[in-house]
Amino acid sequence: MSVFSALDRAAPRYFKWLLPTGLLAIWSAGAATGAIPDGVLASPWHTAQTAWKLAADGTLPIAIGESLRRALFGLVIGGGLGLAAGIVSGASRGGEDLLDGTLQLLRTVPFVALAPLFIVWFGISEVAKVALVAFASFFPLYLNTHGGIRDIDARLIEVGRVMGLSRWGGLREILVPGALPAILVGLRYSLVMSIIALVVAEQINLTTGIGALLGDARRFVQTDVMALCIAVYAVLGWAANKGAEHFADWQLSWRNGVRAS
Repeated sequence: MSVFSALDRAAPRYFKWLLPTGLLAIWSAGAATGAIPDGVLASPWHTAQTAWKLAADGTLPIAIGESLRRALFGLVIGGGLGLAAGIVSGASRGGEDLLDGTLQLLRTVPFVALAPLFIVWFGISEVAKVALVAFASFFPLYLNTHGGIRDIDARLIEVGRVMGLSRWGGLREILVPGALPAILVGLRYSLVMSIIALVVAEQINLTTGIGALLGDARRFVQTDVMALCIAVYAVLGWAANKGAEHFADWQLSWRNGVRAS
């Protein structure tokens, strides 16, 4: 523990930027010296120029908007179903018997492997892409909701019964609030998974979105656009994770958990 305490005392607030800044410096130096040829990976400056150009003509904002729409639709559908299934499975023994075994089996299937099957079922329409994102977003919320409800102290449920709470009242007043920390962790992972699944989904015959830009760049070997698209996916994932983290902190401000300062 003393090692971590010493590290915390030694680390200034900007310490978290050290690694990304170092990687960017290595990338810049490699491009400047020719160690990283432009045909392999465009320089940061060239990538930034491309970002500015695509932002100025509207291509980049439109592509980001299309990608976010797919990710949001998939997250709402998959996350909503995962939350509902987790509540049913966690709060009811019958619901657990009905759902949990099958869902635990399905969650071991990589969503990447389902892409060809979804194309067969839904064609190359938007439905296949949203369905893939929804599948990936479903399980984090389901697992955390189910686990959060199952971890609630049984004595709290007994107190609710003594106080005359109905099954629905116990769910509303005890189970869901008690499982909220786990549910918010599931939401955080579902948000990140929706972005990861979006990367795969957008490789399915797209004409709009970041995936379409990336596909065109691959065909024409435009490494600056490739680097830009990868950076956009990374920023979207980071923003989703940080947004969910701050939302959870706001909702759970009453907790005195361990936090990195």
